Amino acid sequence: MRQRIDCNFDWEFTPVWSKKFARGEDVPEARRVDLPHTCAETPYDYFDESCCQMLCGYRRRIAVPEDWRGKRVFLTVGAAGHAAEVYVNGEKLAGHRCGYTAFRTELTAALTPGKEAVLAVCVDSRETLDQPPFGLVVDYMTYGGLYREVRLDVCEDSLIEDVFACPALPESLPLLGSSEREEVRRALAVDLRVPGRLSGAVTLTGPAAGCALRFRLRDGGGMLLTELTVPVGGQNQRFDFSVPEVRLWDVDSPRLYTLETALLRGPTELDCVETRIGFRRAEWKSDGFYLNGRKLKLLGLNRHQSFPYVGYAMPRSMQRLDAEILKHELGCNAVRTSHYPQSQHFVDRCDELGLLVFTEIPGWQHIGGDAWKQQALRNTEEMVRQYRNHPCVILWGVRINESADDDALYRATNAAARALDPTRATGGVRCIKKSHLLEDVYTYNDFLHDGLSPGCEKKKAVTPDMGKAYLVSEYAGHMFPTKPYDDEPHRTEHALRHAAVLDAVAAQDDIAGSFGWCMFDYNTHKDFGSGDRICYHGVLDMFRNPKTAAAVYAAQQDALPVLCVSSAMDLGERPASVRGRVFVMTNADEVRLYKNDRFIRSYTHADSPYAHMSNPPIEIDDFIGGQIEAEEHFTPQQAKLVKELLNYFARFGYAHLPPQIMAKTGLLMTRYGMKFEDAYALYGKYVGDWGDRATEFRFDAVKDGAVVQSVRRGAVTSLRLELRPSHTVLRHGATYDVALLRIAVTDQNGNVVPYWQGSVDVSVEGPLSVIGPAQPTLRGGLGGLYLKTTGAEGSAAVTLKTAQTEPVTIKFIIKKE
Repeated sequence: MRQRIDCNFDWEFTPVWSKKFARGEDVPEARRVDLPHTCAETPYDYFDESCCQMLCGYRRRIAVPEDWRGKRVFLTVGAAGHAAEVYVNGEKLAGHRCGYTAFRTELTAALTPGKEAVLAVCVDSRETLDQPPFGLVVDYMTYGGLYREVRLDVCEDSLIEDVFACPALPESLPLLGSSEREEVRRALAVDLRVPGRLSGAVTLTGPAAGCALRFRLRDGGGMLLTELTVPVGGQNQRFDFSVPEVRLWDVDSPRLYTLETALLRGPTELDCVETRIGFRRAEWKSDGFYLNGRKLKLLGLNRHQSFPYVGYAMPRSMQRLDAEILKHELGCNAVRTSHYPQSQHFVDRCDELGLLVFTEIPGWQHIGGDAWKQQALRNTEEMVRQYRNHPCVILWGVRINESADDDALYRATNAAARALDPTRATGGVRCIKKSHLLEDVYTYNDFLHDGLSPGCEKKKAVTPDMGKAYLVSEYAGHMFPTKPYDDEPHRTEHALRHAAVLDAVAAQDDIAGSFGWCMFDYNTHKDFGSGDRICYHGVLDMFRNPKTAAAVYAAQQDALPVLCVSSAMDLGERPASVRGRVFVMTNADEVRLYKNDRFIRSYTHADSPYAHMSNPPIEIDDFIGGQIEAEEHFTPQQAKLVKELLNYFARFGYAHLPPQIMAKTGLLMTRYGMKFEDAYALYGKYVGDWGDRATEFRFDAVKDGAVVQSVRRGAVTSLRLELRPSHTVLRHGATYDVALLRIAVTDQNGNVVPYWQGSVDVSVEGPLSVIGPAQPTLRGGLGGLYLKTTGAEGSAAVTLKTAQTEPVTIKFIIKKE
């Protein structure tokens, strides 16, 4: 039977590779590290990318017991950025030249049972490598190191090398398309039981004569559903059998099953591989994407796999957290893994959550020479082989992101993907219209919207083939970079630009969906970003704290109540001290506005200027309500005109009045004898606070008749620290564990104070260590702290404080597994 041995602790690392290091000899630069590991920790900002470019080495001694005699031993590296060579006792065994896919090396011949061996990996992270994504400039940091997990597999001479499972549903089955009501569809997705079919292929290594393959399908609870045993007919064995009853894998009910594939020689089980699968029907048609027979508009964001300080090197918990944020906090039903395949832990969690995935080969705009192209083709093959059993994956990206047409290369990548996985469509991200469409889906980066232009292009203006599916793969991003501490109008405009695109895409029935650029801010090269080595393109900051734009997405889900007000309602924040345009993002039925606890008005999504989104932003365009009618001795018509004008002045100011507002002003002056001084006084009384005490506003989100969330806006009178841990029970097992502590400085009402900048004092008691600086800096009142297990069990307490806030302590429990 196969024995899996995780090998992530007690490595030696040197930033200077040498054959001496590979042989196990002492070198002065070597230090102990654990995996995942980055070859160079970086500051949060203002660092030179050359610090990550090196030829470095990792070394670990492995005991080779006597009972490994007659066995085969394989090393699997989850990813090494970006070219790697494997050595045992100084002898080179193999190499690999992709920084984003896993690779396996057989060590058997180099090991001697009963003797210790020196395993070493040389990792080249230099950007002069002749392989994707290198060759020109790249708009993201590429980092380096053994940044994913490493393991050994000790196997029998005959073993299972690969299992490709193809769950299918009867083509005649209508599934969810028979119902038009969304709530009925969701109920069907949870409860519908249908017959299924499971086919696929098993690749074997070693002598297989006289062996058999046994397939067992189990549901999520481990119950055996069906079993099939067939004699082995060759090294590549196909299988096909029916399943009496399965439930659908869907975005609302991601039902998962486990296929156990065992290689038998008589009664002896030589090897067994478990493959997690889901039964679903994913179809790309000319009018969009269909999941299980129903049309589903994809609403997603692009994700890089980077983190502050350590680049790509984060363990399972942090990879899974990003999927959870996308699904639960941002309301997405899809994600694009730009611009390379990402952690299996992330994609596993997408399987579990029902988060659809568009994954693609490494690259960014540049296409190199023949050797470079051959590597791109190998990258395609590795991507498809390694991710094709995930039910969440619905599209293979087989073009270099935003590259020019190269028909020979892209015929080859399409052919490779289709040969290895005929069950999924191919796409290719481009930024050019009417390019050569060799894929099944035209995926286009649409940056048309600039705040004034339409939210997106029409499909017919972009794709050369209206008969194929069309998808917007990027929008926003660099068109309007936004920091958490930008001024309020900027942050609001950022949110509205995302809303404009989402609304425009929702209005087009023949666009399958869209992926915003991007999930969170990320470090970049000197050629890009805001000069500090950061691209502020995310709806979250690098610590996954939300900007205002995040609420546009969050409001599209129903599981958690959302109420975000774009304005602090502070007059001095806006030019000329006007209130400006204020928007509310919510998934509630109604938002009630109160001023100094006096009811002003109720708003619903029907009041939104965005008519096509499910839960669009709502503009707060009335700050007066019925106050003028109640308190002034005006006629109903005069009160109506005054209210309209004052609310206009509140949103847009007094300058450059349009003709219709001038006409109403003239009517008040001629018919009712009002003067400018009257308007000014009324504005100060009912809208503005200039020269008077600040007003307090309250926004109540109402769902099914009950208040589910409230936001108060008023003058800041006190500050406090708000801490959100990703999890408080950490598990030190196959790797170290990491918890993210999201930090915010808020006012007395729980509102983030966006202009607070400063450091946080941190003290840690117990078996946890801090990744990055011991005194983190908050920017825009937001920041984060990564806490890492050290190998010991026990309890820990982390206390944070600032000069303006009281200390706050979070307690953790650390378990060894």
